[in-house]
This record gives sequence, C-alpha cells and structure tokens, in this order.
Amino acid sequence: MNKPPILNRSLSLGHVILFGLSFMAPITVFTTYGIAIKTTNGMIPTAYIISLVVMLFTAYSYGKMVKEFPTTGSAYTYVQKGINSSMGFLVGWVILLDYLLSPMISALLFGIFIHAYLPIIPVSVCIITFVVIITFINILGIKFATNVSAILLALQILFIVVFCLFSIKGLMAGKGTGQILSTTPFFDPKVHFSNILSIVPLLCFSFLGFDAVTTLAEETKNPKKTLPKAIYLITIIGGILFVASTYFAQVIFPNFSSFKDSDSATVELFIYVGGNFLNAFFLSVTVVAAIASAVASGGSGARVLYAMGRENILPIRIFGFLSSKFKTPIFNIIIIGFIALTALFLDLDTAAAFINFGALFAFTFVNISVMIHFIVRKKQRSIKAIISYGVVPFIGAIVTAIFWTKLDVHSMVLGSVWLVIGLVYLLYLTKFFRQRPPEFDFNEANLDVQI
Repeated sequence: MNKPPILNRSLSLGHVILFGLSFMAPITVFTTYGIAIKTTNGMIPTAYIISLVVMLFTAYSYGKMVKEFPTTGSAYTYVQKGINSSMGFLVGWVILLDYLLSPMISALLFGIFIHAYLPIIPVSVCIITFVVIITFINILGIKFATNVSAILLALQILFIVVFCLFSIKGLMAGKGTGQILSTTPFFDPKVHFSNILSIVPLLCFSFLGFDAVTTLAEETKNPKKTLPKAIYLITIIGGILFVASTYFAQVIFPNFSSFKDSDSATVELFIYVGGNFLNAFFLSVTVVAAIASAVASGGSGARVLYAMGRENILPIRIFGFLSSKFKTPIFNIIIIGFIALTALFLDLDTAAAFINFGALFAFTFVNISVMIHFIVRKKQRSIKAIISYGVVPFIGAIVTAIFWTKLDVHSMVLGSVWLVIGLVYLLYLTKFFRQRPPEFDFNEANLDVQI
C-alpha cells in the first residue's frame, strides 16, 4: 500500500530565516513611521527596542516549545500539547486570523499602489492578479516560495541600506541634526514614557515572522536545532533593521511635527533625503514587500490549516490533503487565496483589527504553555528550570497580556466575536466538552524528525 504524501523536509537555517524576515517585511517600518513618530514624540527607536525586548521573551518560549514539538501548527500545537486540546484549538482559531488575513492586507496594499501609479488599471484587476501570483508560488512548494521571497527580501534590505547611506550623506552635509551620532532618538527628557509604551502593541506585530517559521517544522532539516536559532535570529535581525531605519529617519528629519499628514510622512521624508529617486524606489519596493509577505503568510496559514485538518478538527479530506506532486497543502493554499480576494470589498482597518487581536492572544498562551508543560507536567523544578521555564515565560505572558488588553476597542470587539465563533464550533466538536477534540498523535507521526 502506498504511503500518503508527507511534507518535504528541504529547508536549511538560511531558508527559514529568509522566510521569517519576508513575513515581517522590514520595509513596513516606514508605513507606520508617520503615526509612530508623532505618538512617541520622536523616540520611535526606543519604542522598537522595547518591542524587541518584549518579543524576545515570547521568542524564547517558542524556541523551547518547538524543540519539544517540532511539527507544523505553531502556537496551535504548542498550546494544545502544553495546556490542553480545547485551549489549543481556541489559540489556533484566533491565530488563524493573522495568517488568513495577512495576504488580504498585502493584496489590498498592492492594488492601491499599482492603481496609484497606473490609474488605467482598476484596483480589482491588480488584486486578482496579485492573489493568483502568490497562490501559484505557494503551490509550487515551500523551497521555491522561499527562494522567491529571498529575492524580494533582498530588495527591501537594499532600500534600507540605501536610505541609511543617503541619510549619512545628508547629515555630513549639515542636514537634519548634522550629527551622525545622537542620543535624542533614544532619550528625550521631555517625552513621557507612556507615549512610548502606547505604540508598542502596534510595533510588536512587526516581529510576527518568528511565529510564522514554526509552521515549517516538518519541512525544515533538523528542526529541533534549526528553528530555535532561526527564531532568535529573525527577531534580532528584524529589530536591528527597525531601529537603524527609524534612528536615521529621526536624525535626518528631526522636525517631525512639520509633517503635513501622518499617512504621507514618509513621502516628505524620502523626498527630503533622496529626492524623487528615493521616493519612487520606496514605492516600488513596497509592492515587492507585499508579494514577499503574502507568500510567507499564505504559506504559513496553509500549514496551520493542514495541522488542524490532519487532526480532523477541520474536514480532513480538504484541510488535511497534501499534493503528491508538490508536497504542499494545495487546497488550503487555494482557500487562503480566495480569502485574500476579500480585499475587493473589505477595508484595511477591519483586517488590521483582527490581526492585532490574534497575535498577542496567541503569544500570551504560548508563554503559559511553557510553564505548564515543563514545570507542571514534566516536573522540572530545579532553580535553573524555574528560571528557564517559569520566570522568563511568566514575564513574557504578563507583558503580552497587558499589551493585548491595551488594544483599541475596534480590535477587541472584532477579535472577541471571532473567538466566540470558535468557541461555539469547539462546543459542537466536543459535544459541550463531553469528549476531547480530535488530536494528532505526535509520537506516532511519520515526521522524520532529526534530533
């Protein structure tokens, strides 16, 4: 009897890092720059440093859990195994919002940018073309998708480097502060700390790439060693790019209060630093970033759906199906493509509200799952274990939970509605908790995991 197809284990550490950074789309640091710089009163680099520290606590917990359970599913799997099946389902249900709607946001941005430059092409045509392209790339396989994303990521990093070089040139010519080294973007006694903290929940989502790579566990070589390294490196590299970008933006254009409009602040910034060339370069790279991010988020979402489908929490014939030719969850990829087409009639604010809710909710429970799995279930209670599996993830859980409660009302309402829908479905699956949800037998899985 022929074995069913399994995910193809072909990704190296480099592939995984590139995938995670592509999901993060480093260039998006400039899309939130206008609102972030005004909220922080010029100390946005410090806000990114705080966000980086906050995310490192959660990245630590992800690293611990992926060593224990190197299987696709990410937060869904970790909470399922660390706490219980029902809580795992709810976390998986909520985190799906991020993966399912991220390609839609990318499609909408793509349509807006292309239509702005080529008004003859309708936004709807741009969106449909975009969705077809990213769906086709993901169907062809994760390694192909990662290679494409790597090329697109390189263009984003090139832009950041060019921007920093233009800024240094301008500073040396007397523009901005006229000083390459300045402490003002990091500390200004006139700025209240509460202003900085208020923007941190928004900036935390820039680091979501470390979560995305854990969905590739069954397609990564030696995942127990590779993925924890990738998680830390993605978070740190992303943080460095964000801090460097915003630092030079602040010192080259310190008078942020003169921006006419927060949404167009980067246009004023780039024209001032590098003229129309830099502004046009940014717009073209933003389109590239939308493709790279959509490929990564769509691929990750398809694998979370696959994990749920394989356990028959979602219909296994559809969601648990793998293409024998491409070794990809082809139906899930197509479904996510159709969801991305909602960009034709949904607005950006609604989708962003869903995503904001899902990420911090999942992060909180992954941190909690580390404490329960290692200290309660595995009874690892030495001083070192208490610090590693108790103190560190506890800090991560508390911080992410606090920021979760600080989300705006729109995010909390929409996210709560989605959570209630998931709870109703869970009650149906478990016959009002009289039986356990279907669960994948990890120990007997044919995962070909290298220790």
